[in-house]
Amino acid sequence: MIALVTGANQGIGFALVEELAARLGHEDRILLTGRNPERVAKAAAQIGGQVEGRVLDVTDADAVAKLAAELGAVDIVFSNAIGPLTPDRPQSAQVDEFVAVANGGTHAMLRSFGPILRPGGRFIVVASALGTLDRLDPRLRPLFDNVSLDQVEDAVAKWVAEIHAGTADLWPQWINIPSKVAQVAAVRAVAAQRRDKDVEDNTLVASICPGLVDTRASRPWFDAMDKALTPAEAARRVLNFVLADFDPATYGELVQFGRVLPWHGPERKS
Repeated sequence: MIALVTGANQGIGFALVEELAARLGHEDRILLTGRNPERVAKAAAQIGGQVEGRVLDVTDADAVAKLAAELGAVDIVFSNAIGPLTPDRPQSAQVDEFVAVANGGTHAMLRSFGPILRPGGRFIVVASALGTLDRLDPRLRPLFDNVSLDQVEDAVAKWVAEIHAGTADLWPQWINIPSKVAQVAAVRAVAAQRRDKDVEDNTLVASICPGLVDTRASRPWFDAMDKALTPAEAARRVLNFVLADFDPATYGELVQFGRVLPWHGPERKS
């Protein structure tokens, strides 16, 4: 078995690798990937065992494709990389790098690793409960609903261009929200194309919200973290779901704590 986790030298990515190492066999390969060679090497050495550190910049689609071609087939993929985002700088000054990692990286992973996912495998994009369509203005929702991956990419590019042009009035000011919606939309787009064969083979493609996790990325945005999960707690919950028996109802969906979060938002009584 081959498992791969992006953005894995810290936070929930590192915890996912630790948990995979504890649950998988010693003959299995687990690739811990990240952009910084020193951090990747240190993180892989800290866990040890069957963990291999590999440098991978998910914003480099050619590098992602090259690694996929080298591996040839994978059984578990966690697309988890996220760019830096802090409240002390203008969102417009951070959007390019943040989106390149969170969205461009997700797209590159789906395009290159989706096709080499073995039957019965798991392809998981670590996203957020903020990624449901109802988080956007109704006028923006058609950009992400029942569309292709190419159309998701075009919508993301349009949004970023509007931010830089100062015309993004319809979009949420916190760039994390449209980014997360686009991540979930990308998963849904790919899943729609391969659903029948994957369901037949018990193969899962889905987005997962691990809940509020106490990490360096989340702390600046929340006043209270006393109810947040540790990365290890979140990783255990995620893997309990991912490694469980395949449930077709979760295919292509955004899942939190084993429960599907409706793409169009919760039903509201009139």
